[in-house]
Amino acid sequence: MNITFIKQGCFLAVLLLGGMTAMAQNGTNKLIRKGNELYQKQLFSDAEANYKKALEQNAQSAVGSYNLGNSLYQQKRYDDARTQYANSLKTADNSHIKSEADYNIGNTYMEGKKWEESIKSYKQALKINPSDEDARYNLAYAQAMLKKQQQDNKDNKDNKDKKDKDKNKDKNKDQNKDQNKDQQDKDKDKNKDQNKDQQDKNKDQNKDQQEQQKPEPQPSKMNKQEAERLLQALSQEEKKLQDKAKKVKGQPVPVEKDW
Repeated sequence: MNITFIKQGCFLAVLLLGGMTAMAQNGTNKLIRKGNELYQKQLFSDAEANYKKALEQNAQSAVGSYNLGNSLYQQKRYDDARTQYANSLKTADNSHIKSEADYNIGNTYMEGKKWEESIKSYKQALKINPSDEDARYNLAYAQAMLKKQQQDNKDNKDNKDKKDKDKNKDKNKDQNKDQNKDQQDKDKDKNKDQNKDQQDKNKDQNKDQQEQQKPEPQPSKMNKQEAERLLQALSQEEKKLQDKAKKVKGQPVPVEKDW
């Protein structure tokens, strides 16, 4: 889509000026004509100098301000150009100058992709001159670009939100992974302790069972009489042993004869 920018052939003729003394008018007109000649030769910086001289003689010259704005615009000094177009709007008593100034103000905003501001200026230009097809075209273009910008901003925001959501999801996933690992380690240690406790418990139980299974002393099956006889025999044997021991103990050690 092509953009219609500044109307290069629209620097205004000095014939639009009025209400000045003949001498002042001639001086100002001469400078503006010189500026216009330089502008036509695309010597925009030189044209700027002549328009400024014209405005020094007559600061209320709407034509001087408008044409100065054009020379600044061609040098891509859009903010400065907008100031001069605004000055021409304040001093102009001609609807044509006003509609052209609004149109070019819209162009300076368009250069900066300030679509809302450019739309406002183009609408103002069309309000003054409804038959301005260039303003109508640029208005439609600015509106389309504004809509695209808003959609792009929305898409960028949605993408950013999605990335932030994915980032948080990954972060939560890592946190959950770490938490699960910690929990698994805890469960592993817990199970290990439980298994050890169970093993110790089983060991104690087995020990108890072994002790329970160990044969206990069986009661004697001898009757009373047999027991008494056994005790009597033991008593007699013990007495014999005691007597023998005494004999052995009381016998003197023999000595060799000395003969």
